[in-house]
Amino acid sequence: MTDTLFTALVDAAQRFGRKAPAQWEDQKPSATSYGDLLKTALALGRLACKFTREGEHVGVLMPNLIATVGLLIGLTAFRRVPCMLNYTAGAEAMQNACTVAGVKTVFASRLFLKKAGLEEQVAMLSGIEIRYLEDLRGDFGWRDKLWLIGFALPFPRAAVPTQEAELPAVVIYTSGSEGKPKGVVLSHRALLSNVGQIMDFLPIGPQDTVFNCLPIFHSFGLTAGTLLPLVSGARLVLYPSPLHFKEIPKLIGEKHATVLFGSSTFLSHYARNATPEDLKSLTYVVAGAEKLAAPVRQAWKDKFGIDVLEGYGATETAPVLSVNRPQDNRPGTVGRLLPGVEARIVPVPGIERGGALHVRAPNLLSGYYKFDQPGVLQPAWSELGEGWYDLGDIADLDADGYLAILGRLKRFAKVAGEMVSLELTEAIARAAAPEAAHAATCVPDAGRGEAIVLFTTDTQLAKDALVNAARAQGLPELALPRRIETVEALPLLGTGKIDYVRLKALAEAAS
Repeated sequence: MTDTLFTALVDAAQRFGRKAPAQWEDQKPSATSYGDLLKTALALGRLACKFTREGEHVGVLMPNLIATVGLLIGLTAFRRVPCMLNYTAGAEAMQNACTVAGVKTVFASRLFLKKAGLEEQVAMLSGIEIRYLEDLRGDFGWRDKLWLIGFALPFPRAAVPTQEAELPAVVIYTSGSEGKPKGVVLSHRALLSNVGQIMDFLPIGPQDTVFNCLPIFHSFGLTAGTLLPLVSGARLVLYPSPLHFKEIPKLIGEKHATVLFGSSTFLSHYARNATPEDLKSLTYVVAGAEKLAAPVRQAWKDKFGIDVLEGYGATETAPVLSVNRPQDNRPGTVGRLLPGVEARIVPVPGIERGGALHVRAPNLLSGYYKFDQPGVLQPAWSELGEGWYDLGDIADLDADGYLAILGRLKRFAKVAGEMVSLELTEAIARAAAPEAAHAATCVPDAGRGEAIVLFTTDTQLAKDALVNAARAQGLPELALPRRIETVEALPLLGTGKIDYVRLKALAEAAS
């Protein structure tokens, strides 16, 4: 049998021991061993077969729980494709996600929906059969129990269908930070390749405890936060939300976690609410999902003595493409490319430094599900040809192989005929008001092509402060915003990224 998520679990259970105590934890009182997780995956996978057919795309509407991991792996073991629904996105987005992948059945938890206040949103979903895990216990009869105890647990590989590593393992939906979400189809090969690539760069193993509060419905939380501990033998503590800024640092200390993954936004909040004692156990803190802000990096260094490692990737690359390592961390870059990743920088008219980043790697997506053809796998595109993927980012590779991300191609404004990075606008704002949060977007402008709009939480930020900050840093004044909008907080996606689609809509509405 080729490597799949299920065989990776079986292999890990054999390597590290089925009965290893407290291997997996969530917010329930009891801990879970590899053997317990294997039992959960087999049982939930067999149950799912009673309500779904082979090859079917099945929705998963669950938080960061051991049961969610068991359900995901169990579905894949029996050749179902779990589609990880983003329950923070609202009813319309969940409905669209189901449509894109042809989902007709969704597995959820009554208790979770009630606690999260999602009952009304789920009730709005049409054409979808909701199956609640709490209601399925009665469907697991004595024959199922006999199969589980007498055959599946002793002979797990023989208990599930054989399948190829190239088959779809999961559908993850793009965050929608820049446009309409798509279903990204990731194979077993892509996910497990990426886990192996990360382990080549970061020596995470049984000596470590990973604290994962990033949602499993996003690739960062799934691959780095969940599958990496599974394969490496690291202990895993699952937490349901990254937004509990005061509680999370305390839990990191209580659980003696050594590894934390997060976005720059989340890491900023944790730093403000943590004491050095809370975070003294951490060995690796890895930032991804958005650019790591220099003040956040410095805060972790000054307050906790921790050198944050910035990485880079995309949902389409399962997700990690590069990361800085402890022994050669180079601030301002996202590190060197992981083993097996090829990159080319393609020139873009109007942009002087760097160019469009294209990659070819074993951790690439199989293709997309899009709204124009629901359920039809559409390949990713690159002008370099088959096997390559265009990240949509402007990047530069230095002589030592370090990758620097200069901005998203879609996050450039054309002002008076010049291409201006909106990230430069944000950098100017951070320099002028480092304690506040800032985000820039652009709107059409009859006189200049496009006008830059800056959203900020600093109620006192004025144009003259931005002009002074730009001059002090030697940044072009063309990147200064035409308009400043004050907000209480920037809108965020589940990963911690800024929701630029929402900001753009707000900017256009105010124009």
